Amino acid sequence: QVQVRERGGDKVQAGDSLRLSCSASQRSLDCYTMGWFRQAPGKAREFVGAFNCIDGTIDMTPAVQDRFTFSRDNTKHTVYLQMNDLKPDDTGVYYCGVRSPHLAGSYDYPQTYLYWGQGTRVTVSW
Repeated sequence: QVQVRERGGDKVQAGDSLRLSCSASQRSLDCYTMGWFRQAPGKAREFVGAFNCIDGTIDMTPAVQDRFTFSRDNTKHTVYLQMNDLKPDDTGVYYCGVRSPHLAGSYDYPQTYLYWGQGTRVTVSW
């Protein structure tokens, strides 16, 4: 069982920045692919971005690709999502999912991720 934990959510104003982190506890793999999804009230969970630790592939949804970036620490088990110029539409609970980096296919299907954290809430207001 892999324990996944997200941190960094907060209440901010439009234009502010936040950095979310996602850590996976168990190191049965050299590293993981970590995907970020978010869910706004009354809406379905939507893909934000994913980072493949094997080849460094980053996939971002177009709505955030000019404002959000990924980074990771040296252990490769924590990934950071830097969110700049936040907008009220970015409001939601942000979830981190973990899957094998060897799994081929699109990153934006939540059902392909095996383990999830409890989420961290981001609220952006004017």
